Amino acid sequence: MSRNERVSCESCTYYIYDEDYESYVCDKNMDEDEYIRLMTDRYFQCPFYRNGDEYAVVRKQM
Repeated sequence: MSRNERVSCESCTYYIYDEDYESYVCDKNMDEDEYIRLMTDRYFQCPFYRNGDEYAVVRKQM
């Protein structure tokens, strides 16, 4: 992944549906500085991002 490519939260493992809020939320606890930097700096990569595509490993093996 290049430095200026931004990943989408929608494909992250930690992006889950919260029934209390009735919307999708990030399940990782970030401090305020990390969150603000993630929202304002378009080149900042989330340090917690994990690809939620469980089939990625299988495609790699083929």
